Amino acid sequence: MRALVIETPGRFSVTEVPDPAPGHGEVVVRVDAVGICGTDVHIVDGEFPPTPYPIVPGHEFAGEIVASEVAGWRAGDRVAVDPSLFCGACHYCGLGRGNLCERWGAIGDTVHGAMAEYVAVPAANCYRLPDELPMAHGALVEPLSCAVHAFDRLPRTLGAHYLLYGAGTMGLLMTQLARTAGAASVSVVDVNTDRLPVAARLGADAVAVDAAEFERPQGWEVVIDCTGVVAAIEDGLTRVRRGGTYQQFGVAPGTATAALSPFRLYNDEITLVGSMAVLHSFGRAVELMATGAIDADTMITHTFGLDEFDEALRTFRDGVGRKVQIRPGRA
Repeated sequence: MRALVIETPGRFSVTEVPDPAPGHGEVVVRVDAVGICGTDVHIVDGEFPPTPYPIVPGHEFAGEIVASEVAGWRAGDRVAVDPSLFCGACHYCGLGRGNLCERWGAIGDTVHGAMAEYVAVPAANCYRLPDELPMAHGALVEPLSCAVHAFDRLPRTLGAHYLLYGAGTMGLLMTQLARTAGAASVSVVDVNTDRLPVAARLGADAVAVDAAEFERPQGWEVVIDCTGVVAAIEDGLTRVRRGGTYQQFGVAPGTATAALSPFRLYNDEITLVGSMAVLHSFGRAVELMATGAIDADTMITHTFGLDEFDEALRTFRDGVGRKVQIRPGRA
């Protein structure tokens, strides 16, 4: 089969590799659509420490099962796949917090993934897709499941006012979920003005390039950073209302630091919370996607064939559009 192989950081090509065969408890999926995200870029650049090389990337994907020895699964089943690989035996797995697993792994990040015509995956990671749901929408389930987990980490408060930094793919997913979660208002900040009209169309009540433009001196009950940019993080920490919650959802560089006021943290009883990847949220993300809670057609703006990965990567890096997907079966 054909697959995109990253041989070493910065060096990749589409090449012929052996067809996968299902191991114990596995199925083989013919990949229909696979998204590109920031982690893939870090892997290409050699900036994701868990990744071994060479590797076939791709962890946001959907397709059709073509081989299975696992009861309950058969050829023709349409699935989205949770890429999470937890050891099941460490301290955190024992607490039900597998996303913090001491031996954490993921399809496409630490083992070969879906930037290929076929991929072998654990059957336990497969989730059925409704027949009417397009495969491209199914490939959006993985990033949506990360956003669902982020909301699991937030307080359950109807009528809260939300401030989100970033109107890229994840920020727009979070904007739509905030509406679903009963937000009184959603304000979105992004320095890329081309993104702001889309945020407004998908549910933001107010958009701006700077939170100072909003007239809310008392602050917001929930502030979420979806950028990982230190300047945005530091600004967001100052915008939380007394008794409110700040969430770090965007991925910052491992060496980054941000300033905050310990006195304000104490005096205003501000809650700081992180959210990492997927945890018990994939199935709910499938259901949300199937019920139309997410405007998937607006989210997916660019589609490329496997041989066009270089162009797809440039498109992602340039911040053009929103979700960029690869269709491995496309010529």
